[in-house]
Amino acid sequence: MRTLKLLFATMFVGISFTSCSVVIDDINDPYYVNLEDVVTAYDLWYVDYNNTTGNGDVPFLSKAFTISFINGKMYANNNLVGIGSTGNGYGIQIGYYDTYNGILKIDHNIDGYYDFDVIQIASDRLKLIDNYNRVSYYLDGYQKYNFDYDQIFYDNIEYFLQEYNVWEKTYTSSTGELNEFDNENFLSFTPENITTFYSSQDAVGTNIANVYWDYVGDYSVANVQGYDNLKILTLDYDSWGTEEFELTVINDSTISLYHNNSGTTYEFKGRGYIQYLKSSSAKETVRDEGRKRTKVTRETKIRRNLK
Repeated sequence: MRTLKLLFATMFVGISFTSCSVVIDDINDPYYVNLEDVVTAYDLWYVDYNNTTGNGDVPFLSKAFTISFINGKMYANNNLVGIGSTGNGYGIQIGYYDTYNGILKIDHNIDGYYDFDVIQIASDRLKLIDNYNRVSYYLDGYQKYNFDYDQIFYDNIEYFLQEYNVWEKTYTSSTGELNEFDNENFLSFTPENITTFYSSQDAVGTNIANVYWDYVGDYSVANVQGYDNLKILTLDYDSWGTEEFELTVINDSTISLYHNNSGTTYEFKGRGYIQYLKSSSAKETVRDEGRKRTKVTRETKIRRNLK
């Protein structure tokens, strides 16, 4: 196979909270490597969206959590629900790619053709540059056996909450004081933004198509100091103030909300799964619009209740 040109970054050693990779540096002349070997070196490339630079947008990268390159085919995990099992962990096929002449060329099923310069910052970190759209994406490489499929839910919890039309209360603990939230049986978090929630007091078991939303308000998610597998969810009810919960993910269809003020634990199960695809054969439960990842900045809080 012909040896192809791959661009390299200037050398420095970088340490961050998310990576301990050593960055390759100070190569003035083009360094010839095989780009195909570079993009296929890892099973999964996690799209580190918070480090995206530029004003442009590549829709299929803004939607994806991971992408993979396998024998000329490109795959993506656009959903958190089912990640790790869908497509044997690779997700769905979203198009084709070519590495001819050291340029990553992608033919996306819907979005069409895109060309990327590839900078290998480290063996497990790439920078994809779309000069036409003036945007750059950063990818972190993982093998499937060492990719933390559980942690990705917490790192992208806002998007996980959006992957069901409705969250229905299925459990209320016998411990805990009576409180206003006892009456709330349905929640919904819409994909149009990451700040709006809906709440309903309709009876458990109501068909989700018939749920009447009594309240629309703002919500926020905060990190918890010292905990990777815990978040603080705050729902802002104007009528009686804010409700703060410790949020944990039980599985990819169930969440637990521990109400800090009352000591009550609730469980909510997702209803009406929304699959985000780029597909010409879209079904009612498949969406291609309404959601793209945005840069998320979270407050970090100290845990109030040590259970």
